[in-house]
Amino acid sequence: MKKIGGTVQTWHVFLVLGVFSLLALFYQGLWGDPRHIPSVLVGQPAQSFSAVDLHSGEMVSLDQYRGKVVVLNFWASWCQECRLEHENLLAINRRFGDHPEFVMLGVDYQDTVKAALAYLRRYGSNSRHVRDTGGVISIGYGVYGVPETFVLDQQGVIRFKHVGPIMGAVYSHLTEEIIVPLLKGELPPTS
Repeated sequence: MKKIGGTVQTWHVFLVLGVFSLLALFYQGLWGDPRHIPSVLVGQPAQSFSAVDLHSGEMVSLDQYRGKVVVLNFWASWCQECRLEHENLLAINRRFGDHPEFVMLGVDYQDTVKAALAYLRRYGSNSRHVRDTGGVISIGYGVYGVPETFVLDQQGVIRFKHVGPIMGAVYSHLTEEIIVPLLKGELPPTS
């Protein structure tokens, strides 16, 4: 396809196509949510686990909450973004905590018991928290940093995952479009 005398050469076509492809990817990246990471776990059964309660030292099993909507929040005392979302998590549990089919469970990630308890004393706690000893729970949920939040339906199926703090539009989406429908026995809209 090489022609002389001002006509298009093959490499010109590939160069132009390559530039347009890069521009299209760049344009798409400008409008996408950089925190949105699609999870292959959404729609799948949640991995069961047992862990030690931070306050009481007793064993807590995810299976004991079968039949309830579970908000599972991975956090740590050293996490700055966890502090940003903490008041919103307390508000979620104040709003829904009295519902017989709702439970919030915090999972303390890569932390010490002393630091985690000090954090909860300082910032408040109105839900149960367990230790993720050895990172077994977080590995099972594909957590690679905190905060990360999952919502499980009454059958133990993951219906929502969010990486980052629960704030602003995410807070509204979580409460109104995920938790409320699930508590009514409805599936939330797919994102």
